Amino acid sequence: MLKIILPTIMLLPTTLLSPQKFLWVNTTTHSILIATLSLQWLLPSYYPHKNPTQWTGIDQISSPLLVLCCWLLPLMILASQNHLQHEPPTRKRIFISTLITIQPFLILAFSATELTLFYISFEATLIPTLILITRWGNQPERLSAGIYLLFYTLISSLPLLIVILHLHAQIGTLHLTMLGLTPPTLNNSWTGLLSSLALLTAFMVKAPLYGLHLWLPKAHVEAPIAGSMLLAALLLKLGGYGIMRITLLTGPISDHLHYPFLTLALWGALMTSSICLRQTDLKSLIAYSSVSHMGLVIAASMIQTHWAFSGAMILMISHGLTSSMLFCLANTNYERTHTRILLLTRGLQPLLPLMATWWLLANLSNMALPPTTNLMAELTIMIALFNWSSLTILLTGAATLLTATYTLFMLLTTQRGTLPTYITSLQNSNTREHLLMTLHIIPILLLILKPSLISGILS
Repeated sequence: MLKIILPTIMLLPTTLLSPQKFLWVNTTTHSILIATLSLQWLLPSYYPHKNPTQWTGIDQISSPLLVLCCWLLPLMILASQNHLQHEPPTRKRIFISTLITIQPFLILAFSATELTLFYISFEATLIPTLILITRWGNQPERLSAGIYLLFYTLISSLPLLIVILHLHAQIGTLHLTMLGLTPPTLNNSWTGLLSSLALLTAFMVKAPLYGLHLWLPKAHVEAPIAGSMLLAALLLKLGGYGIMRITLLTGPISDHLHYPFLTLALWGALMTSSICLRQTDLKSLIAYSSVSHMGLVIAASMIQTHWAFSGAMILMISHGLTSSMLFCLANTNYERTHTRILLLTRGLQPLLPLMATWWLLANLSNMALPPTTNLMAELTIMIALFNWSSLTILLTGAATLLTATYTLFMLLTTQRGTLPTYITSLQNSNTREHLLMTLHIIPILLLILKPSLISGILS
């Protein structure tokens, strides 16, 4: 654990002390080394918990998310190079330092075995994200997006803090392994119901559940590319991970809580998919598609079966990579045309033919076509939900159909059609962008060969 956290913290002096000429090279290579080192977490162990220290532990649920977390840092640094090139060197250093600061907090949040530490790191990831959005966003609306993000997260996580303190007063410990051994304290009384509700709401807002998702499209549209990748690939997963951890611990949730969350999640997947069909803004479309995918994750982790949990895990990892890749592609378009409106960036395939290949691959994996892990995840979740109640097949089936529709709509609008008259010349796609897309797509295609690495099942 420390051999990942310490190099990550040492990235800060590397960023601040590197000479101007080697700033990008040093930070990128150092973070890629950390990412390759973190791959050892995926190795299955004989113990359910690998405990590196007393207050952190890695098991099959957290190790894939930790590796994803380390994998995305070099990609975020790679993606941000172009839009920072005209900034003064000090600001570049501050930007990279902000990205690096989030990393230890995320690693702690995903590996904490103690609820207080988990809560602190869960909240601490908010501050650097807020700085990224409100300082480096593109439009003046970034301030309102930052306020939305701040207040949604804070209002939902105050009840979480109260319940954590209440649990500590009742049980006397907040250690996850100990909580698993104590008999469930949250029974069907009003206190138990409200406590479970408060525990879940904080993660539902983060995940986000349909109805509590309004901060997400705003934050995504206004954030710089690294902020978008961070939000889509890692911060949403904090919500899903939190739900999986908490539901496992607090015993079976009562039906009164099951049904509204399940209904909202599945209905939300349907609604946000149909909202995507009417979007004019490319980043907003990808943001809403994240809401519909995470709706499936929430629904699966609410019914708490082995199938559902492994499906939710695989979907979280594959959605993290896919949506991050889509945001990178949207950003390459934005850097060339300086607009996110779909109608103004259509017909780019003849101009950037190799980028069109990446668009095709990213969209096909977003649609959950074989041989991507998205397909396995969605099938597993649908079977688990169908097994729980056969009526859910209507909602999940319609949501899948709509997902395919809006993904094809996005692909056809950006790549096909007549070129707008105002585009006379475009900068070519460069090696950095192709490397970025390759590093996103390789895990998506390779993980299907051994899905047990990310399925949360002891292999």
